[in-house]
Amino acid sequence: MSLDVSGSRPAAAGARWYVGATKAQWQSFWSAYLGWALDIMDLLLFAMLISHISADLGMERSTAGMIASASLVATAFGGLVFGFLADRIGRTRSMVLSILCYSVGTLLCGFSQSIAQLLLFRVVVGLGVGGEWSAGAALITETWPAQHRGKVMAWVQSAFASGYALAAIVAAVLLPVIGWRGVFFFGIAPAMLAFWIRRHTPEPEIWKQQTRRLTFMETVRMLSGEHGRSTLVCFAFTAAAMCGYWGLFTWIPTWLATPVANGGPGLDLVKSTTWIVVMQVGAALGFISFGYVADSLGRKVAFVVYFVLSAIAVPVYTMISTPTALLAFGPVVAFFGTGFYSGFAPTFAEMFPTNVRATAQGFIYNAGRAVSALAPMMVGFLAASYGLSGALAFTAGFFLLAGLIVLIFLPETKGAKLQ
Repeated sequence: MSLDVSGSRPAAAGARWYVGATKAQWQSFWSAYLGWALDIMDLLLFAMLISHISADLGMERSTAGMIASASLVATAFGGLVFGFLADRIGRTRSMVLSILCYSVGTLLCGFSQSIAQLLLFRVVVGLGVGGEWSAGAALITETWPAQHRGKVMAWVQSAFASGYALAAIVAAVLLPVIGWRGVFFFGIAPAMLAFWIRRHTPEPEIWKQQTRRLTFMETVRMLSGEHGRSTLVCFAFTAAAMCGYWGLFTWIPTWLATPVANGGPGLDLVKSTTWIVVMQVGAALGFISFGYVADSLGRKVAFVVYFVLSAIAVPVYTMISTPTALLAFGPVVAFFGTGFYSGFAPTFAEMFPTNVRATAQGFIYNAGRAVSALAPMMVGFLAASYGLSGALAFTAGFFLLAGLIVLIFLPETKGAKLQ
């Protein structure tokens, strides 16, 4: 029985994804999972600390939205740079550099003495976060077999929920003790993971078998020429979906803590943290379920279903005011409103060849995230006229747009063999 490029023995279509997995596959799994969990933690610590930073540095909501947006814009450049490095020097090496980047950036945020300094350091965080996804996505999609690609990626992507919940827990535990600066200092912890990854995670066989590495301009020409349509379609629906996500979830912690008199639920720090963690349980289940749906029914059907149901759930959620109802319905919003993230990496991997895969995945995903930087800023400005609840409801339109683009333009790639 021959081995495929992932280094695993071909498994029966109905076999569990983890049966027969090799040591290299598990190493890639845990490297990507932990890297993503910790990069999302570092990225979202800011969302957990907005009100406290604002009080200390005199920052208005619109400014906070601008800083959050700048971080997301920076991920696009990080995805392009570290994605290209992943194609040139290896997925593992690029991942290590990106983790060091976002860890150091988060540490520096704790030293910020002005809004300008905080903005600069959040940009550094964004660069590393964008790069880590680029390298990790290529590592996973090239290491695991085609029939389980969606499921494995879904389990890895569920680290997003773990990172979100971890950010809320870290902020809740450390903020009362060491303040918002100390919370950012904790963000250096992921740097230790980088050294473990460098030592224990091998490069995918399909990448090592490449006989020639493309230059940056050759890569750009492939993505804009031969694969230009794929680049455009993937970017369009990714950007729309991420506008919905970041517009909503950047402001949910602030909205939950907004007093009832100002149109919010009025939850205190402990309660809002609990509600956020519970929502991320729903998100984790959404990430995982998407992979099974995508491997069974196809990428296209899975995306459309999750986008449409997200568009329905969001405005319903913003009309809820009682804590019990928020606790019950929050996981539903997170299930559909974040679960679709699991489909990005497998779909992109199946549409681009190995010599540009990491660059394509990193650029599309993070350029979409950069465009979505407009969404937190939009919500911040709309909140002044419609209240935060009303502003959050507007994000449903982005999910509908993403579903429409997928339905009309995205080809089905389920089970495609990587080239």
